[in-house]
Amino acid sequence: MTTHSAPASIATDDSEAARLRERVRQLEKINAALMDRVERSIDMQGGAFSMFETAIALEAMVRDRTGALETAMSELNRVIAELAAANEDATAARVLLRDAIESLDDGFALYDADDRLILCNRAFLKIFPVIEEISGETPEFSEMASRLAFTGATVGSRMAPERWLSDRVERHRRAEGAHVQAMSDGRWIQINEIRTSDGGIVGIYTDITSVKAEDARQRALELAERNLALQATLDTLSEGVCLLDAQRRMQAWNEGLVRVLDLGGGELMRQVESHEALIQWCMEHLGLECADALAWREGTTTQLSADCLMAGRNFVIRSVPLSSGGMVFTFDDVTDHVRLQRSLTETAELLERRVTERTAELSEVNRQLVEAKNEAETANRSKTSFLAAASHDLLQPLNAARLFVSAVDGLSLPDRAGLLVQQASTALDSVEDLLEALFEISRLDAGAIQPEIAGHSLGGLLHALRVEFGPLAVAGGLRFDVAETALWVQSDARLLRRVLQNFVSNAIRYTETGSVTVEVCEDGDQVRVTVRDTGPGIALQDREEIFGEFRRVGKTQKIPGKGLGLAIVRRVSTMLGHAVELDSTVGSGSAFSITLPRVAQVAVVKAVEAGQGGSSGTGGLVIVIDNDPAILSGMEALLENWGLEVIAARDPADPAAIAGLRQGPAMLIVDYQLDDGLTGDEAIAQLRQNAGRDIPAMVITADRSEETKAHLSSLALPILNKPVKPAQLRALLRQRDVL
Repeated sequence: MTTHSAPASIATDDSEAARLRERVRQLEKINAALMDRVERSIDMQGGAFSMFETAIALEAMVRDRTGALETAMSELNRVIAELAAANEDATAARVLLRDAIESLDDGFALYDADDRLILCNRAFLKIFPVIEEISGETPEFSEMASRLAFTGATVGSRMAPERWLSDRVERHRRAEGAHVQAMSDGRWIQINEIRTSDGGIVGIYTDITSVKAEDARQRALELAERNLALQATLDTLSEGVCLLDAQRRMQAWNEGLVRVLDLGGGELMRQVESHEALIQWCMEHLGLECADALAWREGTTTQLSADCLMAGRNFVIRSVPLSSGGMVFTFDDVTDHVRLQRSLTETAELLERRVTERTAELSEVNRQLVEAKNEAETANRSKTSFLAAASHDLLQPLNAARLFVSAVDGLSLPDRAGLLVQQASTALDSVEDLLEALFEISRLDAGAIQPEIAGHSLGGLLHALRVEFGPLAVAGGLRFDVAETALWVQSDARLLRRVLQNFVSNAIRYTETGSVTVEVCEDGDQVRVTVRDTGPGIALQDREEIFGEFRRVGKTQKIPGKGLGLAIVRRVSTMLGHAVELDSTVGSGSAFSITLPRVAQVAVVKAVEAGQGGSSGTGGLVIVIDNDPAILSGMEALLENWGLEVIAARDPADPAAIAGLRQGPAMLIVDYQLDDGLTGDEAIAQLRQNAGRDIPAMVITADRSEETKAHLSSLALPILNKPVKPAQLRALLRQRDVL
């Protein structure tokens, strides 16, 4: 072992001994100075007493100094003894450290804070023999690395000594852990350098040549196994595959290539050892038509493919340049695929012709269907248009007849005449009901009715049914029970009420004895409303027929009715998306049900009734505007029977109407459809403008559309539909304090 300094404990003991020697020297110097001073004092004074005093003082001082000197000498002896013991310990420690370091198989080196070699073992010098001759001179690391670099001791230094030296010194100064150096003699050295607490560096140098050799052997074994696996994989491919290196020599191929190129064995494989030989074989022996498919390409990694004929078969030849400079070629025999493709193409063409022919046939059938559909739609529109156009003309004379009958009914007549008037009124009621149902079906078929879906109180709708049909049930001797409920449902209130009205109306009409019951059943998020009666019931074969227009079956044919109520129910329920069910037993009664979505209760804002809030009128004068003289006469007769003064006019510009405005009329009753396209709301606006005040008014119309209703409601104008029911007219006049 080579070493160049004692351990730290020995250095400390030497320092303490030197300090004590310097202290003794100082005490001796002080003692000499004191003796010299005493002698000079005796010579100067010469007195015996003075000499006596001086001698006493000198004796005390000498005694003190002598005691201090003895103490110092004792301390020095102790320190020297400790120093000797420490030196023995240090010597033993050095021996142990030397033995420990020398026992290491790895090289060991210790560098101080100035990066000088202060300690190393024989294994280190054996690893780096070029350093041994300067190891005893505490060389700097850079000097040792320079020797390694310029003697070519490492592989890296042989290639670029200056660069290797710079990198090695920088890596040593960083002392960040392990790295590996390849030596020129074939050895591999792992170097692990770590910085110490005093700024030095400890280096451990391990010869890992055997480990590297084993690793290389394992890598070679793995590479061989991978090559075998790769070869096995290539042999499983149906395509022929070959790999050529950068020198264009054949390096690898599979059985598919031997089969595709018809090589047959190892002897023939030598015929295609190079790229040039491969092209020559394919062209001369196999008749390859496109030599460009095997062209050598460099500077790219793009795959190219070409369709070629070779040996009478179809091939797709693909070429892929490798980053190493070589190339891979694949030969894919697609002859069967091409034949199949041709067969499929021929089949597709045949099918296309058949589809074209069939399409032409279907187009003709579709054209006929479209024509039939258009004809049906045209007929439906014609029916709807006819009913819509005829509604006004039909209701006008019916309205006049209703007014005349109502006017006559209010007079005092003989019994026979009164009976005839009642019969005429009943006939008019029947005609009104029929026309009302026909018009509603027409609007439903034409899509003129658009539902307004919202949350509604089911209890409110059922209460209205109780009030409306209660007297009718009592008159027929039936018990009429309607369930109380606080549930809310999602639907159109007006259309839902019409469905329930038809259910209840039919039940009361066709039930002779017993009861009619309206039930409510809650089922999760659904609510079922059922109208149950004890009537004659409906046979199974008739249950679908009764939902058609003018369909009445069994005994119900003898009971007055039009057979349109359930037809309206079917159309409305389909529009709203509500399921309608029928449960019936012949002789025991029927139960019609409708299922509605349940919703949570919503806040209700009480609507102000249209027409409320205007002036209450000034008397009993009423101005009636209508372009039909018959209706004017009937309205005049009816209102005069009620004790009102009536001015009848055909338009708002009639002098009689203008003169009546000066009398302060209590009410304006105006038809909606007047001559020259004038509407009732426009006529009312003119009359109010001429009168200079807001006269109460109402509109009478045969137009039952939602648009017209919404428009008049926005103007706060009450509406009465034709034919006018006298009771409704009288109630509205009383509400306005006209009667």
